[in-house]
Formats: sequence, C-alpha cells, structure tokens
Amino acid sequence: MSTRVFIILIVYFASIALSDDFKTINGREYKDATVSRVEPDGIVLKTKSGISNVYFTELPKEAQERFLPTPVKTGAAQRERELLKSWAAAVANPTSFVLLFVGGASLIAAAEFAIVRSRLQSEKAKTIKKEN
Repeated sequence: MSTRVFIILIVYFASIALSDDFKTINGREYKDATVSRVEPDGIVLKTKSGISNVYFTELPKEAQERFLPTPVKTGAAQRERELLKSWAAAVANPTSFVLLFVGGASLIAAAEFAIVRSRLQSEKAKTIKKEN
C-alpha cells in the first residue's frame, strides 16, 4: 500500500514540477500550463481552463528557442504531410480510386477462394476416409 501512495505522490509532484507559466508577446498569460505536445508551428498547452494552441510567433524568443522543433523533426512532419496529401490525391482521382478498389476486392476474393478451396479439400478427404 505504501508503494502505491509513494508512486502517486511522485507522479503528482512531477506534474507540478513540469507545469509552467507562459506569457505571449501580446500579453496573454497561461498559468500552471503543461506542454501537451510540440507541433511544427507551435505548442499545445493544457491548463485548468482547457487546451490552447500557442503559435511560436506569439511566444517570446526564449520560449521559442526552448520548444522550437529541430530541422530533423520538421522534415519528418513535412514528409508525413506530403504522404497524406499524395494519399488524398490518389483517392480523389477517379481512375486511382477504381484501381485501388479493384485491387482490394481482388485480394479479398483471393483470400475467400483459398478458404473455400481448403474447406472443400478437407471435406473431400473426410468422405474418402469414410468410404474406405
């Protein structure tokens, strides 16, 4: 029991230690805010009043330097966006969509054929054993 209480206290104090006060260059303040995640264009803050998206252009220079993503992270996010755009473009193109649909249907049909064939072969083997 004491171990469970100890772990709960560690998590509680860690969350307090990680919370921070943020002030934008426009004067808006976020008290006891926790950085939920860092995105390519800003940070997502979790406060008592809710979740807010704060852009890097709204933060002071020291906060920008602290949370601004490195070029490696930005490059990965850019590649992910391009992949999603290419997928959306492929689905939006009627010819690509038909090919995608036919390909998926072919795979499903092949799997069903294999299942039915194996069941028929097993039933045939059972009837041969019964006859002997």
